[in-house]
Amino acid sequence: MRKSLAFILALAMLLMAGCGGEQAKSGQSSSSSGGNGQVELHVAAAASLTDVMKELAAVYEKEHPNVKLVFNFGSSGALQQAIENGGETDLFFSAAQKQMNALEKSGNLAEGTRKDLLENEVVLIVPKEGGKDIKSFEELTRDDIQHVALGEPKGVPVGQYTEEILTKLGILDAVKAKAVYGSDVRQVLSWTETGDADCGVVYATDAAVSDKVKVAAKAPEGSHKPVIYPAAIIKDSKHMAEAKDFLAFVSTEQAKALFEKYGFVCK
Repeated sequence: MRKSLAFILALAMLLMAGCGGEQAKSGQSSSSSGGNGQVELHVAAAASLTDVMKELAAVYEKEHPNVKLVFNFGSSGALQQAIENGGETDLFFSAAQKQMNALEKSGNLAEGTRKDLLENEVVLIVPKEGGKDIKSFEELTRDDIQHVALGEPKGVPVGQYTEEILTKLGILDAVKAKAVYGSDVRQVLSWTETGDADCGVVYATDAAVSDKVKVAAKAPEGSHKPVIYPAAIIKDSKHMAEAKDFLAFVSTEQAKALFEKYGFVCK
């Protein structure tokens, strides 16, 4: 009797252990499935691309439900630094060659993926309502103009282009004395929209998306390097195939039509 009871208890324990083992395996399998299985592509993009990239993402994700685009918008210099410091990034869209050149030199770009994508213009803007009557960059030296919003030239490409323009015109020092520096081009736009600055220097595409500013003047011909937007895949991307597909997508006729809608010139 005792032997039978011991045998039954031992058998019950074995059965319970077996069920427990199956539950652990099942639980482990469930946790590694990654939810809905979507791939997250992390895209670092210049602030001036904010509006068009959001619209491109909506189109792309509809056609590729397995991909979720996660954007980090900011100044190209700050984005370059984040990539160099190991921030998770699959693709980089810069507003200037300088930052892309630096990443290429430091070996951060996937070989053969860099391409010149877009071109833009630099313009001087004023508030649409109640703004000062300014007709040219040369007029920034006027006494009644006290605050000029500019991109911080160290890391913000529009600030670098602006310094080229002002140097070419021989008025850099005079304008720097009135300058308020934004961390990216959208901050420059915002300060001009609110009237916190008398005027600002942004890209033509930034001026086009705002109904609170108007273009006072375009940068004089030949006063700065061409505003070229290069794009590339980052070498350490964990989703190289998806990154290549999105980079190919932004060069399609469908994507070009959206870029042109926002005022960019496609290369």
